[in-house]
Amino acid sequence: MKVRNSQLGNASRGYCNGEPKQAWQSVRLLKASVRFGLLAVLTIACSQERLPTVSAEFDSRHHDEQPALSGDGHFLAFVSNRNGNRGILLYDLKQRQVVDLPRLNRLDAIAESPSLSYTGRYIVYIASDTVRPEIELYDRVLQQPQILTANYRGWFRNPSISPDGRYVAFETGIRGQWDIEVIDRGPNVESDMSDVRRSQPSASP
Repeated sequence: MKVRNSQLGNASRGYCNGEPKQAWQSVRLLKASVRFGLLAVLTIACSQERLPTVSAEFDSRHHDEQPALSGDGHFLAFVSNRNGNRGILLYDLKQRQVVDLPRLNRLDAIAESPSLSYTGRYIVYIASDTVRPEIELYDRVLQQPQILTANYRGWFRNPSISPDGRYVAFETGIRGQWDIEVIDRGPNVESDMSDVRRSQPSASP
């Protein structure tokens, strides 16, 4: 009987189950706020539109991999077997069509690991035949491939070309471990960023 009177007394003084009634009200408000916050997040997530992509244009039964973008975002190079054999394709993201690359892909070699210069004029890649892989450079203006590692020994992988097209970095296993080397194609190489430099305002003295 005393216990019952004590509980009634606590209730009359603003207690509920031994806790202050104000604290219980705060807990109820907190739970309501959490439920409202979760509902708002779910509502925003459901109503938010998906970002536009061009992935639907590549969804097919073919294998597309190893993507590489040009510096200006105009071209996308990737490895695919869409033409019946494994090779490099170049996709124009603005025109939404594949660009022809005469003499880049050959029947006697597999081209992979592409890298693009700023506007996509120069493409470096690995060309693997029955002997060993070589690093080649393809000039889209001349439409002609060039072997860059003809005088090198060992294996190569992961070539990367600078935005202006002058430097080509890659990994080599010539010493029995993977090291990094850089080829300087020289100052007379036509830069793939000449138009960009001309469009930039000259610095004031």
